[in-house]
Amino acid sequence: MTQQQAFPARWTPQLQAVLRIVTGYLFLLHGASKLLHFPYVQSFEGLQLFSLIGLAGALELVGGALLILGLFTRPVAFVLAGEMAFAYFMGHASKGAVLMPLMNSGESAVLFCFIFLFLSVAGAGAWSLDGKRARAA
Repeated sequence: MTQQQAFPARWTPQLQAVLRIVTGYLFLLHGASKLLHFPYVQSFEGLQLFSLIGLAGALELVGGALLILGLFTRPVAFVLAGEMAFAYFMGHASKGAVLMPLMNSGESAVLFCFIFLFLSVAGAGAWSLDGKRARAA
């Protein structure tokens, strides 16, 4: 293996974990702002838990926490990818310009969706409870 091939092979699991942790944290913040009102977003004031946005907040809060921990990463990421695809087509594409996320404010939903799809296939990477459980088994 050449030096050029060794660097990516050595650091891929750690960088994959960084992607998982940062994405999980950002997603957790979306859920926390909806359900816990921290950070405070005025448009989420009076949000009903048993509504589509309330359900999304619960998925974001719990799913984000599980991703940060690297616990059940593959199934959680798959469910969250579906949530983001649903959010894009229900909340953003319905504004028009389906193939232009920049025009309908859907860039973050698309990015989250594809990052979650990647994690559902690639797994948690390093520093995860999934990895710890696999080593223990």
